[in-house]
Amino acid sequence: MPSLGTIFNVVVIGFFTAYFLQVSFTMYEMFNPKQCDPTHEKSQCIYPAIPVTETIKVRIYTSVKPDLKKNNLNLLLEDTLEVTDRKEWEFNVTLPKKTKANGTLHMTVMATRMNEDPWLGQKISVRQTSLTKYSQPKQEEINLLSQGNETQTHDPDRPAEAHWRPKAEFSLLSHHFLFHRKHISREVYSYLSFNKKNEYLPILFINELIYRGKDLMPINSSTAEMPLRIEYKPISVGKLRLLYTLAESMKMMTGLGFGEKDIDEVLSIFLDTNLYLLALTIVVSMFHMLFDFLAFKNDITYWKNRQNMVGLSTRTVLWRAISQTIVFLYLWDEKTSLLVLVPSGIGTVIEVWKVKKAFKTTISFSGIKFGSKLESEKATDQFDSQAMKYLSYILYPLSIAGAVYSLLYVSYKSWYSWVIHCLVNGVYAFGFLLMMPQLFVNYKLKSVAHLPWRAFTYKAFNTFIDDMFAFIITMPTSHRLACFRDDFVFLIFLYQKWLYPVDKTRVNEYGVSFQEEKDDKEHKD
Repeated sequence: MPSLGTIFNVVVIGFFTAYFLQVSFTMYEMFNPKQCDPTHEKSQCIYPAIPVTETIKVRIYTSVKPDLKKNNLNLLLEDTLEVTDRKEWEFNVTLPKKTKANGTLHMTVMATRMNEDPWLGQKISVRQTSLTKYSQPKQEEINLLSQGNETQTHDPDRPAEAHWRPKAEFSLLSHHFLFHRKHISREVYSYLSFNKKNEYLPILFINELIYRGKDLMPINSSTAEMPLRIEYKPISVGKLRLLYTLAESMKMMTGLGFGEKDIDEVLSIFLDTNLYLLALTIVVSMFHMLFDFLAFKNDITYWKNRQNMVGLSTRTVLWRAISQTIVFLYLWDEKTSLLVLVPSGIGTVIEVWKVKKAFKTTISFSGIKFGSKLESEKATDQFDSQAMKYLSYILYPLSIAGAVYSLLYVSYKSWYSWVIHCLVNGVYAFGFLLMMPQLFVNYKLKSVAHLPWRAFTYKAFNTFIDDMFAFIITMPTSHRLACFRDDFVFLIFLYQKWLYPVDKTRVNEYGVSFQEEKDDKEHKD
């Protein structure tokens, strides 16, 4: 009969497969919507008022008020464009006094036929957005030795200030599409407007998702002009629906407490890549979540059942816990996306729990007690200590030298930030060295049977997935390089697994050998 753990894994993989198929079907349906068939349901079809082959007149205005009164709008651009062709314009926008005084500036886009005047009452396609956004100023970095006394703490309650969005993007539906009156998707319906013949006008869409917090430019009373790049891109029904759904998801994330940086990271995955890479990213992300879950589950199961530390480096376990804690504090200090921060936090808790298991620690009201070690565990500790002694000759001098160099030549937000950066740079740069004691123990024992290979396998898959995400998700450069460091360490473990084949007389990860189990069964018989 299969074990409870095996049944649990099958259930999880089953749910994952069902979810994967459901997402695949939803994405296919989104990008392949069904059109109205004029041969059978002509009376139910809604036709476009302007063919996509016709040249469109575009007018762009700015205003300090969000209304559409002609007297309040200042013409910024008047030009023609072909619906199916991309186009780009660049300006230096003169800022009104109200905008410079921590105010807003709106942008209005109008699309009409070539000879139509939008102010004579004809029906037109109109959309509006803001060229400014209120955001807290970024905390400046300083040289701690020359300006150490000027270190200031970041005030989260400081009022938000107006910042400039240096780019804007709008689109028109780029292909002839017939909508069915009774089957218009909710994503498209909000963008539809009609003329007197009940034909839909050009679907005009302003992409609000292109704005990133890192691109915002501060505005103050001395700012006279700001650069602005406006880009036109044709859009399909499928991509319009995707962007609408994504915008609604971002509003939901904001309501759940996700910060601006977290939302920027999600948007960069969806918008800074082409559709094929996006589809690959979605699939890979789903497998990443599955392997993450299975790795955590098997790692916890392995350590929960572990009764001794024979063949395992206690110093490696301790250093991994310390390193993971430092990395978590560093990511927190850098205000890294929750997509990276949350898994790091979970990993930190698990690594600390492993230390408790490794040192057989008991915590009670009377204090902290450490369990006694077996003779075989003491032999492992001897190899462990020998490996750390050799590594300390390299690790400590280089870490101190790096800390002094960064203090002299690199700027930081505070002394705390400098300490965290120095510690994490040591962890990232020499993290693979901290895995060497375990490799040394494996070499001395001529065995890797004591290692949690199932959890290692899931983590290995995630390591290679992380290599891809290192180029997609924005993260500190040192954290990105650490992803490739883990590849190197894992390859050494694989080499040792090949070099030291299975010896059934050796103890496994639970302190029991295959031969012992066989003898026990024969004795019972």
